[in-house]
Amino acid sequence: MAGRYATALYELAEESKSVDAVLNDLQRFDELLESSADLKRLVKSPVFSAEEQLAAISAVFDKAKFSGLAANFIKLAAKNRRLFAVDAMIRAFRAIVAKARGELTAKVTVAEPLNDARMKDIKAALKDVTSQDVSVDIKVDPSIIGGIIVQLGSRMVDASLKTRLSAIQTAMKEVR
Repeated sequence: MAGRYATALYELAEESKSVDAVLNDLQRFDELLESSADLKRLVKSPVFSAEEQLAAISAVFDKAKFSGLAANFIKLAAKNRRLFAVDAMIRAFRAIVAKARGELTAKVTVAEPLNDARMKDIKAALKDVTSQDVSVDIKVDPSIIGGIIVQLGSRMVDASLKTRLSAIQTAMKEVR
């Protein structure tokens, strides 16, 4: 379902020559979602009706001065009771845009949000490895404690502190 919604949004954005604007707006919404537990609960919870979700999302968008194709798309998802899947729709849209541009997409998991300098460093490192532009899909997961997990296609590098601590714990058990 997320792929169908993302494809429809991409076609509309391509037709109106606003792919970059939609991509930026979806990124802004994703950041809003990550920064607000209440908004995340509204989006994920089946307790709220479509009307309640639409009204709340509209109020958030008015306050954040969020409009345009991306805002209408998210409102449509709320109206159709598909708001719970909006994060998957955003990821699918990013993947479609990256494929259309000939970019690779890396899924990067970090313990805390990245600043612009760190993001540039990660993109530069991935470009050095792949010799291609790489779009980065960031996921913040505090449970990894620190470090980074990068998945690029079928390759995965897990340099998280959680994995390292687990390896040390396993090694300590073998020593006993």
